Amino acid sequence: MANPASPAAPAARRPVNRVTLYTFGAFGGILFGYDLGVIAGVLVLLAKQWSLTAFQKGAITASLSVGAMVGAMLAGRLSNRAGRRLTIMAAAVVVIIGTVACVLAGGWQVMMLTRGVIGIGIGLSSATVPAYLAELAPARVRGALGSLNQLFIVTGILIAFLVDYALSSHNNWKGMFLGALVPAVILLAGLTILPETPRWLLSKGRDAEARAVLSATLPSATAAELDAEVQDIRDVIRRDSEERGRIRDLWQPWVRPMVLVALILAIGQQFSGVNAINAYFPTMLKSLGFATRTALLSAVVLGVVKFLFTVWELFMVDRWGRRPLLMIGASVMVVSLFAAGLVIKNVTDKDTLGTLTLVFLILYLAGYELGWGATVWVMIGEIFPLRARAAGTAVATTVLWAATGLVTAVFPTMSAKSNLGIGGAMWVFAGVNIVLLLLARFYIPETKGRSLEQIERDLRGGKMSASGAEQTAGATTVPAQAAPAGTGTAAGSATEESGEAGLVSES
Repeated sequence: MANPASPAAPAARRPVNRVTLYTFGAFGGILFGYDLGVIAGVLVLLAKQWSLTAFQKGAITASLSVGAMVGAMLAGRLSNRAGRRLTIMAAAVVVIIGTVACVLAGGWQVMMLTRGVIGIGIGLSSATVPAYLAELAPARVRGALGSLNQLFIVTGILIAFLVDYALSSHNNWKGMFLGALVPAVILLAGLTILPETPRWLLSKGRDAEARAVLSATLPSATAAELDAEVQDIRDVIRRDSEERGRIRDLWQPWVRPMVLVALILAIGQQFSGVNAINAYFPTMLKSLGFATRTALLSAVVLGVVKFLFTVWELFMVDRWGRRPLLMIGASVMVVSLFAAGLVIKNVTDKDTLGTLTLVFLILYLAGYELGWGATVWVMIGEIFPLRARAAGTAVATTVLWAATGLVTAVFPTMSAKSNLGIGGAMWVFAGVNIVLLLLARFYIPETKGRSLEQIERDLRGGKMSASGAEQTAGATTVPAQAAPAGTGTAAGSATEESGEAGLVSES
């Protein structure tokens, strides 16, 4: 029965179709990717204008990740209290304020703080937009939204590299930052015409509004089908309240192996070196003798490669499987990073040095996007059981942001000529990727072709080992429990929210 105190349902002016949802979902991902990538061009200009030290470059770059950690941790509670829609709108406002403050910054300390403010908005947005889209989208397209999120982020990075190149001839670093206002304003404007999600409305007793939104998102549904959908959502809300997962659920013996796998995926994705390359690629090329414009144009080439291989990964992840992609990606990264380090340390001709370095780093990013880019987020959304999925993805996301901040903060100092140098830093990352290759081969399980319910049953029965294959002997078993009724429909849809909500990293 509808809550009598709930306000009247708004009239559905037009269907909320998948194109509308994809459009504003894209701008959420593009906003994140843009703010992640734009610093690459800004640093090239500011390093000279402000005489930045290696530490100061790292602090400015890493501050976005620190802010994003804060925003991601606040997102769950805020979106449950204020709603998904208002949380995303608040995130856009925070990004707008932080961007304007960045442009007005007169020194590296202020820029570090204002980039942290932008990070809070990015954390709020990136943790909430996938959940918002998953709760509004029809079930048949819900999974595609999660997979496309990585593509949107990579698109944002490519746009940032293009803007950096276009404005570099004018030394316009302020214009580079201001470019983030476009996706932020579009996202904010779009949310003024889109509704709140039916699940949140029903959780607050606003049944009439929820039914009106469902009618708009499912324009061909009959009254009986709408009633069934409302009941499904109510059942999921009830189950969530009765079986709300907690952090301590992750310490159950049968769940712990997957916690370790998630941490390997999260930390490995960043320790592979991707955001060191994303953020400092033009700076590295300049130090190797490239002109500023040429270095920034090379970054655009990298952005195109990242985009193309992310598209390829979306088609390959369900054909080749997760582990093969992780292993192929790690192998390509090892070879390309080792070769890049060899070239940087031994080639003296500047033209040859620059060209070969560019080729090998392009090959490196192709391997990353094919393996440890979107694949990591697909797996983090799959490997946890229903009750622990929200807590597990939250922990993995927080650890990933921490790893991002650490790598981007340390890399300028690590790669300085007085320390390891760029070539030595490439070899360090190559060594890390050798470890990731071995972990993917012997420790990370394959989840291809298994439903979320099958994965959970295998976990409970001790059949899904950390070595990536089903155990045949000696397994420590836990009595198998049947999945709750309806997990193939309503519950399955609900779990997609928690799994997809973590799809926030490039990086």
